[in-house]
Amino acid sequence: MTRRLHLNAFLMNTGHHEASWRLPESDPYAHVELGHYVRLARTAERGTFDSLFLADGPQLWGSVAQRPAGALEPLTLLTALATATEHIGLIATASTSYNSPYNLARKFASLDIISGGRAGWNIVTTAGAEAARNFGLDAEPAHAERYARAGEFLDVALKLWDSWEDDAILGDKETGVWGDDTKIHPPRHRGTYFSVEGALNVPRSPQGYPLLVQAGSSEDGKNFAARYAEAVFTAQQTLADAQAFYADLKSRTAAAGRDPEHIKVLPGIVPVVGSTEAEARANEQVLEDHIVHRHGVANLERLLQLPEGTLELDAELPSELPPESAIEGARSRYTLIVELARRERLTVRRLIGRLGGGRGHLTFAGTPEQVADAIGTWFAQGAADGFNIMPAVLPSGLETFVDQVVPILRRRGLLRTEYGPRQTLRERYGLPRPANQYAPRENALV
Repeated sequence: MTRRLHLNAFLMNTGHHEASWRLPESDPYAHVELGHYVRLARTAERGTFDSLFLADGPQLWGSVAQRPAGALEPLTLLTALATATEHIGLIATASTSYNSPYNLARKFASLDIISGGRAGWNIVTTAGAEAARNFGLDAEPAHAERYARAGEFLDVALKLWDSWEDDAILGDKETGVWGDDTKIHPPRHRGTYFSVEGALNVPRSPQGYPLLVQAGSSEDGKNFAARYAEAVFTAQQTLADAQAFYADLKSRTAAAGRDPEHIKVLPGIVPVVGSTEAEARANEQVLEDHIVHRHGVANLERLLQLPEGTLELDAELPSELPPESAIEGARSRYTLIVELARRERLTVRRLIGRLGGGRGHLTFAGTPEQVADAIGTWFAQGAADGFNIMPAVLPSGLETFVDQVVPILRRRGLLRTEYGPRQTLRERYGLPRPANQYAPRENALV
């Protein structure tokens, strides 16, 4: 079969660029309007995307002065979007640090059932002291501890999703037997972080369990992905870095005893499209001109763990910065940003401009053909299985990508022209339905 791109629409309020809300076309209240997300979901579905994705965190990010702040709870929002769409996958972020396995497993199973097998879980461990303090902690748990907890969380969730065999429901009116108790398997889990006794109170869902997505690129993150993830959202600035990450993750997945084809690598790209390259650059400059730099400075100082007032807008980053090992937050993003600034000798002002659109993801300004060329090159040269499409401005950026870039990708045979027969999200990503770990192998539905 012809290898084809996997496209995921990463939806963020008025767009990924921090200044997108300031454009005349933008609605600064759109981030809490269901109709806004219905329009975006249907646009991505018109572009035959595999899935859409909502980021989330259990804290209010940064200053509300900077950009539209707060967000609708993603599982609730995706349940509404499930009724407004037919094909596209629905991926929600949820934290293993500030949830319990039982409740979260139930929510994702419910979304999978309601959507007909289109649910996905972006698994995060949640960095930051702000989130920790919302849950009664004085500081965030250490990086390694967060991933250890996440591993046990996933093990418990998998037991819960498998706690009903596929054929546990009999519905036998004649005998008065609705279900088979011998096909219910309570986890009875006792571990370091969790103690979970009973079976899930919702049947096994269409996919068995949701598509498992992961977004950390640190050493702990890559090891976790190799063990569990089926799709990985990642950020790289250069083709060479993306190729190295891709090869490393596929190798780790094979070493973990899994098929490397069963983990899909999707770097993020922020496409800024124009009818000419000059127009695309001008569109990009308009966004950069609307950045309020004091917010960028404060965010950078927080990320780099520097005292307030350390950074100067027209100077480069300080020569002495903490090593990655000292960062308890988003380690891989810290390293990416520092390396970008050092490699291109960016001043703080220019670095803030580069980060304004994608927070470290690749921003690419060009014509539709040039955007398609860049995507095709990374895809063909061992850097990606697809892309996390992150429009700088919404809804216009997604509509432009679907109307102008998607047709080029289709003509080149890189993207489907239609969805075809109804599929689960796993099937769309070319993944098998997992066998139930408790069912006899010859009886398991896969």
